[in-house]
Amino acid sequence: MPSLKDVVDLVHGWYPPATADGWDAVGLVYGDPEQPVKRILLAVDPTPEVAAEAAEWKADLLLVHHPLFLKGVHGVAATTPKGRTLHALAKADCALLTAHTNADQAVGGVSEAFAVALGLKDLSPIVPAPGEPYDKLTVFVPADAAAPVRAAVAEAGAGRIGDYDFASFTSAPGEGRFRPLDGANPMIGTVGELETVEEVRIEVVLPRDRRTEVVRAMLSAHPYEEPAYDVVEVADPRLAGVGTGRIGSVEPTTLAGFAEAVAAALPPTHHGVRVAGDPERPVKRVAVCGGAGDFLLDRLAGSGADVYVTSDLRHHPAAEFLEKGGPALVDVAHWAAEWTWLPVVDQLLRERLGDAVETRVSAICTDPWTMHL
Repeated sequence: MPSLKDVVDLVHGWYPPATADGWDAVGLVYGDPEQPVKRILLAVDPTPEVAAEAAEWKADLLLVHHPLFLKGVHGVAATTPKGRTLHALAKADCALLTAHTNADQAVGGVSEAFAVALGLKDLSPIVPAPGEPYDKLTVFVPADAAAPVRAAVAEAGAGRIGDYDFASFTSAPGEGRFRPLDGANPMIGTVGELETVEEVRIEVVLPRDRRTEVVRAMLSAHPYEEPAYDVVEVADPRLAGVGTGRIGSVEPTTLAGFAEAVAAALPPTHHGVRVAGDPERPVKRVAVCGGAGDFLLDRLAGSGADVYVTSDLRHHPAAEFLEKGGPALVDVAHWAAEWTWLPVVDQLLRERLGDAVETRVSAICTDPWTMHL
């Protein structure tokens, strides 16, 4: 039987807390990392009703998307809804774990699960997450000294590309020219005389945070007193699979037909599915963002998307967006959009933990809207 720490490590491996927004509060909220976990309940919101379900089912862990505490508190008395949630979990010895914005952008995260549930293919982020910053070091070195220099920079952390290390490029020999001046102590050449040396060009990429160590290693291994080199910052190609929202393709349809497919794919709510745009508009390219996604409207206004599906759209931003001639809009319940992530996590847990744990997706709808007249 896995411990709570084992399960937390799994979830954090899929959705690293370091990728959460700075304002967010994610991770283990309550529970002893050493306690065994046999049952895991998954839900979008840590409401008192969901906590009661976890307690009644005798869950050892409640894994949720939305944080219980986003702002600082001075107490958790059971006189408040959040306090009642925590007390119910504590009495049942049920831990609480949150994966919020760290789960939004991830591969297999909220927006990707939402897109897959709606039938999108060939997915990519609307806004790719920044890749790891890299530099490229170029240095000129006598041909017979190239191997020690390549080895030195590799040992210092350069030349790692995916599952390969010691990667570098050495170009064909050329001529290096220099004249040692007074005060120089040249390894090759004579003070005051022009010297020509056969040199090769070595190029190697390196993580930007290893820049100083790699350059120092190169200088230490290089035979010259003053080597010629340069370091340039490599542009981010924006190819990361991680990022905000998702955009992809669906089988050609109309806006009305696509909206009907959205309604059928999501759990029912009183909010329903709201549509803004010509019902006969052709739809093939679709952008989605789980949760409140109006912050992406400006980016999508001039995109190739035919429709944008998200939640919590407001009157004026939506109206102004449509006036710009951008994609049609489909607004769905916040809870329903993010609920699509729960079966994905449920499947991941089952695959990794097998029969050692029992998992369950909460059947409680925590969408706040209860009537639509």
